[in-house]
Amino acid sequence: MIASLAGTVTQVTLDRAVLDVNGVGYLVHATPATLAGLRPGEPAQLHTTLVVREDSMTVYGFAEADEREVFETAQSVSGVGPRIALAMLAVLTPDALRRAIAGEDTAALRRVPGIGAKSAQRIVLELTGKLGAPGADGVAGPSAAAVADGRGQVVDALAGLGWSVKVAEDAVAKVLAEAGTETVTETEVPATLRAALRRLGPRG
Repeated sequence: MIASLAGTVTQVTLDRAVLDVNGVGYLVHATPATLAGLRPGEPAQLHTTLVVREDSMTVYGFAEADEREVFETAQSVSGVGPRIALAMLAVLTPDALRRAIAGEDTAALRRVPGIGAKSAQRIVLELTGKLGAPGADGVAGPSAAAVADGRGQVVDALAGLGWSVKVAEDAVAKVLAEAGTETVTETEVPATLRAALRRLGPRG
């Protein structure tokens, strides 16, 4: 298992990054919040897990070790694979997910693209007792490094998750209007993204 990678970021896209480790480029899939903290040409370290399938080997990376643990545990649920597990962490912090499980808050889980009513109930049932108790702070996402345009970063991340640019822009605009601002600072990208995802609800 590849537990962590440390190297130089060579590429960042909407859902993945390439990390050069001693001349070897590793393609790493990650949440928009984690990717927001990566900048091409700069060093980075990610907690990682390797998912092996019959026809592929895929590396997933996380800013925090706790996110990786939750990602791996979530896949113990029937019907939840890496894509859904990663989407869960794109919408909910680990502690927010723990609170949703502990409180049987299926509505919170249904905000994750790809999770419906039945699968949300199954997730609550099968993850109860497996993630540990939530801490005091589960609201703030991973810190985002400097980004040229925080608002555009959020829109791009939503588009990468399947929404049209127009829908994404409208959702971000409404989130910012509620917050009484028109801009997204570099540290506000993860929180703004989660707020927009909660507003949009399940896709499709």
